[in-house]
This record gives sequence, C-alpha cells and structure tokens, in this order.
Amino acid sequence: MRICLALAVTMLLHVQATGAPPVVVVFETELGSIVMEVDVARAPNTAANFLKYVDGKFYDGGVINRAVRPDNTVRKDVEIQVIQFQSDPARRREQFPPIPLERTSVTGLKHLDGVLSMARAGPDTATSSFSIMIGNQLELDFGGKRNPDGQGFAAFGRVTAGMDVVKKIQASPTGQTGAYRSETLDPPIKVLRAYRK
Repeated sequence: MRICLALAVTMLLHVQATGAPPVVVVFETELGSIVMEVDVARAPNTAANFLKYVDGKFYDGGVINRAVRPDNTVRKDVEIQVIQFQSDPARRREQFPPIPLERTSVTGLKHLDGVLSMARAGPDTATSSFSIMIGNQLELDFGGKRNPDGQGFAAFGRVTAGMDVVKKIQASPTGQTGAYRSETLDPPIKVLRAYRK
C-alpha cells in the first residue's frame, strides 16, 4: 500500500512539474523484467521515437548485446558503465528514420544511475538502440568527453524497478578480443517482449 501511495505521489508531482505524466514501459528479458518511465515531457521527440519501436513490437526478439564495465571497457580514456539494447535484427529494414539529437543541455536530463539514453554515432543518427546507465555517467551529457563532438547523448527516461536485473545483465559473460575481454555479451541476453504498462 505504501509503495502504491508513494508511486502515485511521485507521478502526481511529475505531472504538476512538467504537464505530462511519464509513460511506463516493461522490458521482459530472459534474466528478468525491467520497468522504465519514459519522459515524454522533457524529451518529447526521443520518447515518441522510442515508444514507436515499443508499440511496433520491434524490441520483441531483440537483444541486450553489450555490457560495459571496468574489466572489459575498450575506452580507458573516458570509461562508462552501461548495458545496450538492440531491436530485433530481422526488422532492421523496417526501422524508422534517425531522429534529431535532443541534447541534455536542452532537456535538463542527466545521465544518472538507471537513466535511459539513445545510442548514436554522429548527431542525429539515433534509431532504436539504447542504453541503461549503471552509476552516474555524466561524460555522456552535453559537453562530456565520451563522444568527440561534445554533443552528448539523448537521455529520455529512467528505470523504476529492475536495476538488479540490469546489474545481473552487466555482470554476464562477454567475449574475448585477442588478449582482452570484449564489451559484447556472449551469448547476448534475449528480450522476450516490451510493452506499455
């Protein structure tokens, strides 16, 4: 009862502060479920794009393919800790066009523990791949050093339940590249389904 009341108060405060309630999404993986709040008020374009992929069932049959941690990172200059999701590879040709980058300098969101963030190469290249932060990863914010262009990544929500599952995935076995551990999960962790709650 207390948890339900606390959740209701949190959602009410969020609605009062931003004008729009977050959208709750559940990702069921083979290691357990992760519940997320998608911030449609502060990151509207990124949130809408993500929800198109959820509603279109693109993540059903997808994978968590990458787990970055101190023992396997390939970037020693600016280390991060994340897990990364990919939509169903069989549906790559159906993906939507890339979206404009919603910078954290505009949204006010930060890459804190449990935050959702779109993966990208250059600015305005994000499609369906996204990461979950494990610990605060402020070098992914606008002006951070993780990406050479300094534009950062688009944060668009946060995990509200299931960080134990996120950490279990992060600790899963990764492959080997030469003498070094790889960031690629071996085997990848399957996404069974993703849906709005």
